[in-house]
Amino acid sequence: MRMTSSSKFSTAPRNKKSRRLEGLTALAFLSPALLLIALIVTFPLLYTLFQSGTDWVLTNPRPQQFIGLKNYAELTGDSRAVAALVRTVLLTVFSVGLQMVLGVGMAVVMNRHFFRRGLVRTLALLPIVATPVAISLVFVIMMNPSSGILNLGLKSLGLPPLAWIYGENTVLPSLVLVDTWQWTPFVMLIALAGLATLPSEPYEAARIDGATPWQTFSKITLPLLMPTLFVALLFRTIDTLKLFDTIYAMTQGGPGTASETVNLYLYTLGFTYFRMGYASSLVIALFALILGLALLLIKRRRQNALS
Repeated sequence: MRMTSSSKFSTAPRNKKSRRLEGLTALAFLSPALLLIALIVTFPLLYTLFQSGTDWVLTNPRPQQFIGLKNYAELTGDSRAVAALVRTVLLTVFSVGLQMVLGVGMAVVMNRHFFRRGLVRTLALLPIVATPVAISLVFVIMMNPSSGILNLGLKSLGLPPLAWIYGENTVLPSLVLVDTWQWTPFVMLIALAGLATLPSEPYEAARIDGATPWQTFSKITLPLLMPTLFVALLFRTIDTLKLFDTIYAMTQGGPGTASETVNLYLYTLGFTYFRMGYASSLVIALFALILGLALLLIKRRRQNALS
């Protein structure tokens, strides 16, 4: 017993020392990657944060001056920036909402066994493989008011044609349609991965109790799938808030400013008006918005997991 007790106490410091050595070794191997991430991510962010406190204008030869929070103060009173933020939020809410509903529905259907299921799944994933700009240009042709196939289809059904991306009242719904068409399969893919991990016992119990398909889905499938759906929701919310290429390729913020989101507005500020300092403040504001929403969704997911 004495030998066992002494060996126990003698190995404790050694185990602690070995764990510390393993941690330092792991840090040494990770340090090149961490340094690279710091250079790629941290430095541009800090540089943008610094520039947001200056009056830097590219076309002005005068040296830039530090003006503190004046750019942010101007940003709060900029009606164009506020309108762009509202459009960004509306586009995100409707696009992500439709994608979540349609993606989960497609995943439930694709999870069943039917003829050529693998082929149908592959075809359903094709939109997320294509380049967003290429998809946007195809939809520009399809949404042409006079010769586009979408209006020809409406006319064949006896419905009036729409202006689509060329009308102030229809441009945002048109962009929601394009974004939903492309990224709903992404939500379906994540939901399918979640459905594959669900246990079979609750479904067997529900079948014995005589539960309807809707009751099985709403009471068993959806609650068990929520942690996976939060991941899809987080990814799609962040991506849609940053959406730029699709909107720029289809409308460039038009007609007028009817489809100008925050990303389009800060691009205009930086590369049309050359107000780099003011554009940097808008970048930081957008970054803070995305970070805040991401942390809120992560916190919500943890609360649901604990409950």
